[in-house]
Amino acid sequence: MAEAFGRRLGTGIIVSTSAGLTPGMMVDPVTKQVMAEKGLDLEMQFPKSIALAANKGVELVVNMSGFPLPPGLQSPTVEWKVPDPHTKPLHVHREIRDLVERLVMELVVEFRMKRR
Repeated sequence: MAEAFGRRLGTGIIVSTSAGLTPGMMVDPVTKQVMAEKGLDLEMQFPKSIALAANKGVELVVNMSGFPLPPGLQSPTVEWKVPDPHTKPLHVHREIRDLVERLVMELVVEFRMKRR
């Protein structure tokens, strides 16, 4: 969710990449559905491991897992308290989607203000 919102809302200011501590096998179909309601297509997306993104010159890591990140991660980190939508009903997925959208927008605004 955050990667898709980052790509849409942060054009020209951030490059979003999603990665997880223990990525699943596929993107939850309900997540795809609620993101499609916002005009975002996740059909070509797939869960990726943080090992693929770790220490690749990222300016900021946003941890939404609720768990500590692996040691040795060299990028600054912020923690967002976002529930895992997996196995949650549709209305909860929507609430979490909207929370993630708001948090991403706040981050984009913060980066835009720093650029001024």
